[in-house]
Amino acid sequence: MQPFSFRGSNRYVLDPELAKIVNISISLEMPLLLKGEPGTGKTMLAHAIADSLQMPLLVLNVKSSMKLVEALYQYDTLTRLNDSRFADSGRDVGNIRDYIRMGRIGQAFTASTRTVLLIDEIDKAESEFQDDMLDVLDQMQFDIIETDETIRAVHRPVIVITSNAKKDLSDPFLGRCNFHHIAFPEAKMMAEIVALHYPDLDSRLATQAIDTFYQLREVEGIEKKPATRELLNWLRALAMDADFGDGARLGRELPYLGVLCKKSGDQQRAAAGLRKKGFF
Repeated sequence: MQPFSFRGSNRYVLDPELAKIVNISISLEMPLLLKGEPGTGKTMLAHAIADSLQMPLLVLNVKSSMKLVEALYQYDTLTRLNDSRFADSGRDVGNIRDYIRMGRIGQAFTASTRTVLLIDEIDKAESEFQDDMLDVLDQMQFDIIETDETIRAVHRPVIVITSNAKKDLSDPFLGRCNFHHIAFPEAKMMAEIVALHYPDLDSRLATQAIDTFYQLREVEGIEKKPATRELLNWLRALAMDADFGDGARLGRELPYLGVLCKKSGDQQRAAAGLRKKGFF
């Protein structure tokens, strides 16, 4: 069995337990299911794995109405119909294979090199979609009905599946995956993440902003808590403003609140909550 030693990347801070489950999942050739609230780095982990292992990344963004066949392949009947009406298309309308387009799973199976396949937000799909998809990934093959052809994976992809835990996943689905819950980063790890993205950031600004950020997340009634992405964008905005670049005024003012809170009600609750805590 080929050993793997993924330890993160220059854009991703990795905790030891997550590193272990990533590496054993790759070695066992099992899908890795990641759960956690938005902003915990689930999607970015797949990007980091692909970057570290120097593999192409294919992303299947799951939609609530998606059918499994869309992730496997699409038969372009409309183009074939148009080609049958006009003789200058250059395609043989009798050859249905010319009108088959691979979906993301199909692309991962037919790629000439091993890929990382990210199946993002699987909890949006119905349980039937989830279970049927894992059947395909277990068997590493699927059928194209229109051509009576079986597509088998040239290389087994590294499979990362994410869930925001909005809907329970079926027991058969869970049984076929390795699992890791990514907790929201604590302040110490968040400081590492900030330093990774902004190594030249004023240390006082970083400390003040991170403290304010966590205080804001604890304000009661916030519907959509700001995530890591919002903090990083907020820090970039603050660093660009000469009035706030050193962090000295953050204890007295809360600038660019709309970068952190994306709902008007949350902005009002955040401002009132921080004021009550003694901020600004």
